[in-house]
Amino acid sequence: MLVRVNEENKQFHLTNGKISYIFHVMKNGHLGHLYYGKALTHREDFSRFQSYNIPTPSSCHPYEDDPAFSLETVRQEFPVYGQTDFREPAISIRQLDGSHISHFQYKTYRILEGKPVLEGLPATFVEKKDEATTLQVILEDTKQKLILTLNYTIFSSGPVITRSSHIINAGEESVYLERMMAGSIDFASCEFEMVQLSGAWSRERHLKERRLVMGIQSISSIRGASSHQHNPFLALKRPTTSEESGEVYGFNFVYSSNFLAQVEVDHYETARVMVGIHPFRFEWKLDTHQSFQSPEVVMVYSENGLNGMSQSFHDFYRNHLIRSVWKTKDRPILINNWEATYFDFNEDKLLEIAKEASQLGIELFVLDDGWFGKRDDDTTSLGDWWENNEKLPYGLEHVAKKIRENGMEFGLWFEPEMISPKSELFLEHPDWAIETPNRHASLGRNQRVLDFTRGEIVTYIYKKMAAIIKKTNLSYVKWDMNRYVTEAYSAALSADQQGEFFHRYILGVYKLYQQLTEEFPNVLFESCAGGGGRFDPGMFYYAPQAWTSDNTDAVERLKIQYGTSLVYPIYSMGSHVSAVPNHQTLRVTSLKTRANTAYFGTFGYELNPLELSDEEKQVVKHQVENYKQYRSLIREGDFYRLLSPFDNNETAWMIVSKDKREALVGWYKVLAAPNPRKQTNLLLKGLNEKADYAIEGKEGTYFGDELMFQGLSLSTEFNGVNKGVSERGGDYQSDVFHLKQV
Repeated sequence: MLVRVNEENKQFHLTNGKISYIFHVMKNGHLGHLYYGKALTHREDFSRFQSYNIPTPSSCHPYEDDPAFSLETVRQEFPVYGQTDFREPAISIRQLDGSHISHFQYKTYRILEGKPVLEGLPATFVEKKDEATTLQVILEDTKQKLILTLNYTIFSSGPVITRSSHIINAGEESVYLERMMAGSIDFASCEFEMVQLSGAWSRERHLKERRLVMGIQSISSIRGASSHQHNPFLALKRPTTSEESGEVYGFNFVYSSNFLAQVEVDHYETARVMVGIHPFRFEWKLDTHQSFQSPEVVMVYSENGLNGMSQSFHDFYRNHLIRSVWKTKDRPILINNWEATYFDFNEDKLLEIAKEASQLGIELFVLDDGWFGKRDDDTTSLGDWWENNEKLPYGLEHVAKKIRENGMEFGLWFEPEMISPKSELFLEHPDWAIETPNRHASLGRNQRVLDFTRGEIVTYIYKKMAAIIKKTNLSYVKWDMNRYVTEAYSAALSADQQGEFFHRYILGVYKLYQQLTEEFPNVLFESCAGGGGRFDPGMFYYAPQAWTSDNTDAVERLKIQYGTSLVYPIYSMGSHVSAVPNHQTLRVTSLKTRANTAYFGTFGYELNPLELSDEEKQVVKHQVENYKQYRSLIREGDFYRLLSPFDNNETAWMIVSKDKREALVGWYKVLAAPNPRKQTNLLLKGLNEKADYAIEGKEGTYFGDELMFQGLSLSTEFNGVNKGVSERGGDYQSDVFHLKQV
């Protein structure tokens, strides 16, 4: 029993032996929060968990004869504003008379086996009903005739609960939904540090931490995408929590557009966390008998530190978010022509690159931007999804056939949500581009955005993409999105529905993804948004991997991939070896270090193999062979962070198979140090203490306890005088160690 209900006290207890989540119906009919954390033994009454205190003279209370009951001082599940709680609410509704007061009272509940789908939205799922149980608590505002359903799903396999909300207008008048969070939770204490993943283009998802203080601390996006700037994730960890120990609560929003994730610390030092669609510029008109479904938030509890939280997210997404054959199938090692040729290519050049790549063992050739319309630079042709016959005189089908004759699969780049002002599509349908009437339309990368709130536009793009996928028998699609939305407005929406624009837009994106992935279930989709601008769980429902960042520099990728690993599976990260000097930083790193960083992801190449020396080609061959050996471990193993690039000159991480029989360790040192320590040992994690391990390239065997508590000895480093015997030195050092149980 994953959901237990104390009927007499109307208390709900979600527990799977790993976590407990407990709430109840309060005397005013609202839901009060009681407990969230490590699993507790069930009891028939949890009333002692909720305390009521006499508020200060400045506080308000709804009951004349009970001044101790005030929504200002009780912990709640889905708070409203204006009925004695002055913190920000989870829901806000404007009625036709201009009022905003809602009063959602408990009506009933139902328990469902499994997990219902969220119509039109990406969401986690179960393949068997016994993998999860869903509790739906139904609340009603009888005056407005609004029915609010709060969905809680607890999974049997890990410390995970998902939450979402759904509302129906059963009344006779329209109302306007101005705020609708996926979930909200009130913690009794604010003794936490908030962890977030923030940055910018080419330095996405850097790890940031700050102590909670009184007031609101938040991350958000109002760019029309989850954004490079802030990932839709936050965690609260205790001040003493480390990678291996201590409490952490993680929250990840399964959504790819405007979001808000915030913590409000009040004057009693309680902390309210809420996650949902950003209320700025959001307003949804609910006519009679219409409904609205929020996206869901994934909540993970860990008593084993940040690494425990990460492993729970990784396992959960691998099992309950990534769909299709790619859930358990090896991803192909690819080569992308972008940094090799940019727009300057023809069929002969592409086939030469593909032939050389095939001889190196690479499995997939991806033709990036520039194959369509009259696309010779980034000023033209987005939306004109047909072959550029000057570059490809025999067409894409011929190119795909030739590449397959070389033993490789074929993939293509698309940017389906965009339109160029210089394009045939724009000449024919200038009204399809997003713009506000009588206002200047901004450009980003010389392009505009198609109005995906309009079904006819989504259908048009679907037909174009589907025809090309069929014609070329594509194995892979790289779906890019290189600019945010400005001048947000849709000619298809009435004036009182313009607040629906951003949500309707992303629903259009999801619809296109859904149609294509259903029709072509064996095609591997990789999402991209100028690199990591839409690296979120909403995208992973359709595309099991994402281009982690446009920045392919091996050193910068240490921070990007380290931060990303806090939430997302390693096998979801697009990570490639690129040419040097690096095209984003001009840094020169060795081919070895570039591969050693890229191994911890989906792996591929962004360079021209024709420009490699014979010696470098042999190195690449060896790297490809290595990765083929590692990739099932990388897909399925447990990830451990060992040394943080945000705290050290060195970075280290490792992946251990579920049975602890195999491991892959990555170690990196950014800058050389004068006269370094004589002996450097790297403490490993996650191994079987009593097992004996062989390490590829090292003599002898090593017990797991030795490797974890004494450490793995790194090779001798140059110290200024030992040049004859040193095995490493200089900047940008790295090593990868492959361990197997004897």
